[in-house]
Order: sequence, then C-alpha cells, then structure tokens
Amino acid sequence: MSENVPGFQRWIPAGSGRAPQVDGTLTLADHLGACLARWGINRMTFMVPPGLYAIGSPGSEAPVVVTANYKMSYDIVRRALCGRNVWLLVLETYGINVWCAAGKGTFGTGELVRRIEKSGLAQVVSHRRLILPILGAAGVSAHRVKQRSGFDVVYATMRAADLPAFLDQGGASTPAMRELRFNWYDRMVLIPVELVLAAKPVLPVAALIYLVARLVWGADAAAAAALAFLGAVCTGVAVGPLLLPLLPTRSFAVKGAFAGVLYCALVYLLAGAGWGWAATVAAFLALPAVSSFYTLNFTGCTTYTSKSGVKKEMRLGLPLMAGALASAFFVVVAGRLLA
Repeated sequence: MSENVPGFQRWIPAGSGRAPQVDGTLTLADHLGACLARWGINRMTFMVPPGLYAIGSPGSEAPVVVTANYKMSYDIVRRALCGRNVWLLVLETYGINVWCAAGKGTFGTGELVRRIEKSGLAQVVSHRRLILPILGAAGVSAHRVKQRSGFDVVYATMRAADLPAFLDQGGASTPAMRELRFNWYDRMVLIPVELVLAAKPVLPVAALIYLVARLVWGADAAAAAALAFLGAVCTGVAVGPLLLPLLPTRSFAVKGAFAGVLYCALVYLLAGAGWGWAATVAAFLALPAVSSFYTLNFTGCTTYTSKSGVKKEMRLGLPLMAGALASAFFVVVAGRLLA
C-alpha cells in the first residue's frame, strides 16, 4: 500500500505494523473520478489498495468497519465516518461494489478472513467485532468467519450515511436503517453507464438500419428509421427505469414494452402522418420490443430482483420480443410487395 491512497494524511502505528490515516473529505478529483466511473470511464480500474486504513486516530477499542475496494464505496464510507475514530478494513473485490461483489463471492468469507490475517487486525484491536454492510451479507458466512478468525460479524445498515447513527446507538440499527430503497435518484445515477454499454452494439445496428432503409426508401425515411430505433433504445435504458414504479405490472419486460408503446405513439403523432399501414404496424411491433429488451436488462442494476425471477422473465419475454421483431420485418416486406 503506497502513500498515493485517496485521502492519505500520514502513517500511524497499527499493532506491530502501520496503517495509512485517511481524511474523510472528498476532493474535486474524487468527485470527478466518480462522475467518470458513472459513464464507464476508467470504471474497471476505479479502486483502492485493499488493507487496513485509519479514519481519525483510532485506538484498540475503535470500531472496525468493512467495505469493498471499489473507490466509490470506499469514498462514501470514509466521508460518512469523517470526524470519527474508526478502523476501515478494505477487502479485495477487484473494483466491484459491495452488493455485486457479495454476489460474485469476492466480498466473501474467504477474503474477509484473509484480510483480517494479512492486516494483523487481531493485534490492532482488543475487541473481536466487525461491522459489515447489510448488502454484503449474501457473500459472508458469519459463523465461519467466527470459527476461522475469532471475529464476530455484525451487519449494520443498508446505507453508509446511517453508520454514524448506528455507532452512536451502540451498534443498534433502526428499521429505517435496514430498509432497502431504490428511489428515482438511485435509478438515475445508474443510467449513464447503461447508455455507454448499450452504445457499443446499438450504434452499428442503427447504421445498418439506416443503410438498408436508404436503399429501399431513401435518405429521409432511413434517417427517421434509425432515429426511431435509437429513441426506442433510450426509452428502454433511461425512461423505463426512471418511471419504473409508475409503469404497470411487476414485469420489467412489460414495463419497458409499455414505455415503448407510449414512445412510439408520441413519435407517430409528431411525424407519422405519412408512414403508411406497413410502417405503422411495424413500428408499433418493433419499437416497444426494443424498449422492452433494454428495460428488462436493467434488472441487473436493481437491488430487489432475484436471479431466478430474472431467468423466468427472460424465458417468457425474449421469445415474445424476437417474435415482435420478426413480425415487424415480415410486415415491412409485405407492405413493400403490395405497394
């Protein structure tokens, strides 16, 4: 661990070794790095070295909070604990946040035990209590950590912002601290990286649609078709997630299809007077299917969808989407032949 860790102030004694003391105040560079990571820039290298950190001037009785080495997680936790004396144990999750790393197994029992041993934590603190985020519970077996390291695991809160209140209450959490929220802002901040990821396959497809449509109908129709397709993608990636609670049913695929129908209707009202019957039917088949696919894809960003539930929805939804796209193609061909 070098002195280039974010927020580094100085080295302080930690048992028989030393630990970097870090500040909880985030700099402009910290905020800029987080903004870039939200857009997928340097996302896979946005991490800090794993190990033991000191916030404030913790002693042997200071609490030990555990987090992931994804820099955004690290920054959120150290900012929440600014002004306190706390040990921060950072696990090697390879730049993945706590919730996702718990599912992948990197924020897990084995890594936690290894990091306890490697940091010499038993010589640093006199107690045997680790404070973990609730979202990391899926990857950590508390009784095995106790057996292998002697440390008890306590699951604290859902959000790092509640950690100060949790500590002030002697390690007791309220129902609100344990409640999982996924509000408008939580969904909004996930959209930029989804747009970036979607752009890689979508832009070549949009170019292909433009080229084919130009050969058949001309430049104006080709531009309209490509833009309509891109709009359907954006509807599924951004509008669907933002309006998630307002869209009908619990199915993400249906929610996305409903948003796609609204989008298609809006496009038709604004520019569809000369579409013709084939283009109109094809649009109302294809565009909602595209939106549905990308809203269904958003299940990977949410905190309340289950793996089995997503698989079931994919088994039901993907064939219907493919069928809608195929039907749209045949409608366009039929319209062309009958013209």
